[in-house]
Amino acid sequence: MRTLVFDGRTGAAGDMICAALIAAGADPAVLDPVREALPVRYEIGETEKNGIRATTVDVLVDGGDEADSGSERDGGGDTGHGHTHSHGHTHSHDHGHEDGDDHARARDHDDTSDGDIAADGDVAAEGAGVHRSYPEVVALVESMGLPDAVESTALDAFELLGRAEASVHGTDLDETHFHEVGADDAIADVVGAALLVADLDSERVVTTPVAAGGGTVDMSHGTYPVPAPATTEIATRCGFRIAGGPIDRELLTPTGAAILGAVADGVDAVPDLAVETAGYGAGDADFDRHPNVLRALVGDGGQGDPEDEGDRAGAADGRLVHDDIAVLETNLDDAAPEVLGGLQETLKRAGARDVTVVPTTMKKSRPGHLVKVVCKPADAEAVAERLARETGTLGVRQSGASHRWIAERDFETATLRIDGANREVAVKVASTTDGDLYDVSAEYDDAAAVAEATGLPIREVLRRAEADVWEGLTNE
Repeated sequence: MRTLVFDGRTGAAGDMICAALIAAGADPAVLDPVREALPVRYEIGETEKNGIRATTVDVLVDGGDEADSGSERDGGGDTGHGHTHSHGHTHSHDHGHEDGDDHARARDHDDTSDGDIAADGDVAAEGAGVHRSYPEVVALVESMGLPDAVESTALDAFELLGRAEASVHGTDLDETHFHEVGADDAIADVVGAALLVADLDSERVVTTPVAAGGGTVDMSHGTYPVPAPATTEIATRCGFRIAGGPIDRELLTPTGAAILGAVADGVDAVPDLAVETAGYGAGDADFDRHPNVLRALVGDGGQGDPEDEGDRAGAADGRLVHDDIAVLETNLDDAAPEVLGGLQETLKRAGARDVTVVPTTMKKSRPGHLVKVVCKPADAEAVAERLARETGTLGVRQSGASHRWIAERDFETATLRIDGANREVAVKVASTTDGDLYDVSAEYDDAAAVAEATGLPIREVLRRAEADVWEGLTNE
């Protein structure tokens, strides 16, 4: 399995992620949709960090625009690693929304300018341009004409940022206004990263625990411990872990955390990998003992966390896929049958992957129901809110499950010849990561339609469809 691995031992910021992806082999030409939609350009260069050659990416606007000093420009992550926001610059940084600015943060390390002037007169786009609301950012991304998968990734990252800001400030998602994160440079980082990840065409993306840094960070509302509030909130919604240190600077910015949360599963260490390419994306700051870089590795074979190898019985030749999840539960003793019956549809629209309603006995021996919902960590809050609104429950708990092992799933079409006519039934195929087929399951609705048209029992149509696909795949 072709795997992309992020190794963020000194944090991550939006520009560092883009730089690491380009260094690992992504084609910068795929960034054209961003250049066409925004008044920005990407300046790609090289630098050296503690003896490591690394790639840099700066988002620049036309020299006629004034760069706002508060953006999240990387330093060790967009936050400059150390906040004053930058992974190594020193922008003072008005963190308008708690911590929304990656570029500025990450540039707080040694930079004292308010808008870096490039040789050609362009200025660094940190915080430049309009600062948009969450709906405005969504509309802008949707207007770029991106491939569906890229658009989905970018919107997932902005939703993580938006929900984090809304939670920190006690506002609704649609009322959330991004400051630095809604500026042109941050949008260029998020959408650019989504485009570059897609260009590497990896089947799986993972990240090792990401260094968050330490100490405190100054924002418009006061001085806060690192990781800053929005970064912490994003971390609670994502499938990867963060770690303190290795220095007292802000190393992981909200934008960096949101991008990783949108594209990567968490692993404890770099997985088994036949490395094909490796690249380093640099932050702005320089640290005495730690190279301020994010490493990206691309290769074949990464199947998941090495510490989980023992849990995959019988998976020597093929494995199930690690899938980070959240499990939500609530007990109901007064829900109408119609409400319970509609939860499958309403909760799945909110992001649920699976919904189970189990009859149970509650206090005073009253009959009730246990509702269990599986969803992605990033969707947990939205799904919990929808569950509460649909059922009237006073509380939704999140249980301890953090991941599941799932099959690779695909669909095949069985063509059945019945009474001189061809009838088609979709069949779900389950296999391990190396393609070892172990189950087929015909879609009930398709089988029921064929049964009604032909007079055959539904179970006979199911049997024939599954046999047709099984035979076809095992004889290939």
